[in-house]
Order: sequence, then C-alpha cells, then structure tokens
Amino acid sequence: FISVNSFFVQDGVKPLYQSSLVSTRICTSFAPDSLSNLIMGEMRHGVGLSTSSDSEMITQLLTYTPPQEQDDTPDWVARIKNLMKEAPTAYSLLIMHKDVIYAVRDPYGNRPLCIGHLIPIYDINEMERWVVSSESCSFLSIGARYYCEVLPGEIVEISRHKVQTLDIIPRSEGNAMAFCIFEYVYFARPDSIFEDQMVYTVRYRCGQQLAIEAPMDADLVSTVPESAIPAALGYATKCGLPYVEVLCKNRYVGRTFIQPNMRFKGKNGSLG
Repeated sequence: FISVNSFFVQDGVKPLYQSSLVSTRICTSFAPDSLSNLIMGEMRHGVGLSTSSDSEMITQLLTYTPPQEQDDTPDWVARIKNLMKEAPTAYSLLIMHKDVIYAVRDPYGNRPLCIGHLIPIYDINEMERWVVSSESCSFLSIGARYYCEVLPGEIVEISRHKVQTLDIIPRSEGNAMAFCIFEYVYFARPDSIFEDQMVYTVRYRCGQQLAIEAPMDADLVSTVPESAIPAALGYATKCGLPYVEVLCKNRYVGRTFIQPNMRFKGKNGSLG
C-alpha cells in the first residue's frame, strides 16, 4: 500500500525504496536469458544487487542516468524508456516519485494493468482520486470504477491534477502482442475486464467453441471448479447437455498447487 497526497495505489507487493524513488511491482516475469542479460547490464553500470528480487533490478535500472538526460534534474520518463529498452521482458509497474505515480506496462502487454476512478462519497467536489490494479475486479470493493486499461508499452502519469499518457513505446518491428493467455484461462477473476471484454464472457465463448470443434455424446457436463465453470456452461449450452456440479471446492483453503511439497498439498486438498 502506497499513499501519496490525495491518491493511493494498492498492491500486495512490498515496495522498494531508492533515494526519493519508490518502485512497486504489480507483476513481472523474466525469461532466463533476459534475466542474465539484465544482471550483466547492471554489473556494467557498477550496480551490486543485495536481494534476489526482480523488483530490485528494475529499481536499480531506474536510478541509472540515461544518455537522454541532459542536466542534473532526473528525467523519469527518459529513465522509464531506458528501462523498457534494457529489459525486454514482461512486467507491469507502479513507480512513485514525490507527488507523481507512473503506471507502466511492457510493450508486449504480457501482464495486465488498469486504472480506476474513486467515486466521491461525501463531497462531489472533492479532489479526484485514482487507483491502479492488475485486475479491474478489485475496484468495486473500494468504491472505484473502471476507467481504462494501460495499453502495451504505455507510460501513464498520475498526479493530483490529472491522468495523462506520456508515451507509448512500440514493440520491435514484426513482433506481435503477447498477452498471457493464462489470465483468461485461470489467473483472473471472471468479473475482471481485459481488452474491453469480461473474462467470464471469454471463458464462456471458449466453451462454446470447444463444443463446435470437439462435440461429445455424453450424459452431462461438469468441471473442476472454479475458473473452468463458465467454459463448462458454454460447452453444455452449445451441446444441449445438462451442466451438473460433481466436485465442490473447499473455500476455506488457498491454492494447493503452490504449496511447497505434496504433504501440504494432500492436507489441503482431497476428494471425499
């Protein structure tokens, strides 16, 4: 949680501090080759890393003075552009400097990022406030509305006065957008919005398309809850089959697949 002046940004990741800069990662993903190249690049700049966090590498890159910076005043937009050039990887970032927050998404758009507008509760004339999240579903619980999606390669500046796009960094010629399909398939909550479409609708349509491509003569359609439920409903509707809940999810345990070993996985997940 970062609070600055009249707006705030909420995130489950602990921020990293460097002088007057605060860098908060929404999500990042580094390919092994990109990671090693990034580490070698920072070592050439004389930077030593004190943690194994990819957020620290990004923060250190932001403190590096790029060639575009002409005077002693830090040009944070130039530094962010330099970061995007030096780190051709997947990330969504929040970068705070004094009374400004920059929302940044990698040019390939692999990780999601969106902006919400906090709705005034008591005074309609109160100062505008903005929130940033990897998923739009988080806005409703804090009284905010979905405002826009940060586009691939976009650098958005959020201040107490306005929200504005500073630049959109293009991808290398011939390279296509690479949004993570697993956001649609599993990661995202069904009421989140990506690319102007609700995740639930995408999953439902995928189920319908699966019924067209791979119809089956079956008695019923079921699923392993919960992210596959919309797809199963779409499949059942298209095939004219009944949808039946066969498995019931235990809502009092977390995700078992991320547990460190099979003992914990078996303890929290079983068929009864």
